[in-house]
Amino acid sequence: MIKEYKTIREIDGPLMVVTNVEGVTYDELAEIELPSGARRRCRVLEVDGDKAVVQLFESSMGINLAESKVRFLGHSLQLGVSEDMLGRVFDGMGNPIDGGPEILADAYMDINGLPMNPAARDYPSEFIQTGISTIDGLNTLVRGQKLPIFSGSGLPHAPLAAQIARQAKVLSAETSFAVVFAAVGITFEESEYFVQEFKRTGAIDRTVLFINLADNPAVERIATPRMALTAAEYLAFEKDMQVLVIITDMTYYAEALREISAARKEVPGRRGYPGYLYTDLATMYERAGRRKGKKGSITMIPILTMPEDDITHPIPDLTGYITEGQIILSRDLHRRGVVPPIDVLPSLSRLKDKGIGEGKTREDHAGTMNQLFAAYAAGKDARELMTILGESALSDTDKLYAKFADEFEKEYVGQGQETNRDIEETLNLGWKLLSILPESELKRVKPEHIAKYLPKRKEEEK
Repeated sequence: MIKEYKTIREIDGPLMVVTNVEGVTYDELAEIELPSGARRRCRVLEVDGDKAVVQLFESSMGINLAESKVRFLGHSLQLGVSEDMLGRVFDGMGNPIDGGPEILADAYMDINGLPMNPAARDYPSEFIQTGISTIDGLNTLVRGQKLPIFSGSGLPHAPLAAQIARQAKVLSAETSFAVVFAAVGITFEESEYFVQEFKRTGAIDRTVLFINLADNPAVERIATPRMALTAAEYLAFEKDMQVLVIITDMTYYAEALREISAARKEVPGRRGYPGYLYTDLATMYERAGRRKGKKGSITMIPILTMPEDDITHPIPDLTGYITEGQIILSRDLHRRGVVPPIDVLPSLSRLKDKGIGEGKTREDHAGTMNQLFAAYAAGKDARELMTILGESALSDTDKLYAKFADEFEKEYVGQGQETNRDIEETLNLGWKLLSILPESELKRVKPEHIAKYLPKRKEEEK
């Protein structure tokens, strides 16, 4: 039986204190009924004896302490899930906002979920193709991996997120693939961009969109990524789908967490963020992966903007500890008009070796990847020397490396927003660029792969 309480004692910003409560639990959902009959939702943040601190999902305006009633609903925030969610757009609390009907739920799932038990995890080992050469060729995404994108303010992470969402696929024809896209704390303009972009390309049909706007309450910002992960868990582990979860922007999520922590008067940690930020992020990131005995998987790409481009800031710093690598966007490449401006050398996918090679991508993938990394690093060094000492101070080989670096950024990295390259195209382009260098410099690829794939050798053999 649901009890009603008329014992609201205090309201402080988004927080409200209710006394003389019984049987109330942490994170339980509650409802406030105003004298006018209007209802607002809230959740329990803290329970101390017969006193509960609840957090409002909406404004506290118009709440009369003496006349308003609070009822606790006996469960935490839930999401109604069904395969009908595909192709639909929801707000941060899981309500449809695309003008379509309510979802007929197959089940109601607690959005807090649980991080995956390490003993139940299966090792990520299958390749996911994003259509972006710098990711597929050099920092390969593997099914079940968590690979964040670190951006800076003003860099084009939103178009990159949309490009990955519409182009990503698994190469196995019999496997069904879905994208769950959560936009956290974005503007109305960005929201329209994502919705229209997915509709324009037809990607909306296999996508579930959760959109939380910047003017929505902070508590909704905290719920949105969890809503997305709950939908992903249902599609992956109940419906055997391969699901890619993209969340942008985790920085706004962490700032909402800091705002609520400050309202609760908690002792702040680094840069004012709560001391439990690492734990909180881990409870979400660790919901991605592959489960033993299940055909489906959840692969996650969280996107975050680094305040002041500082990679040591708590949000990217802690994210890097929990996830398996990072893709970093470069301000320098962005200024030079390279799209997408992915900085290859500091980017890293720790699981890339598990998803490439014969039977997964192609047998020359590992060697080509290592050779491209080495050649680009040498080319950047040669360009710097040229800037300091002048072109005449460089050897002929150094000049070729500098030329390679220029062509690599222009063709391989700067593929544009509309180009969708399959893995064969990406690998062949890598060989085409390596043909700029003398064959004697290709020390990281096997001779038989040089004979088979290097364009110059192919032409000579003809």
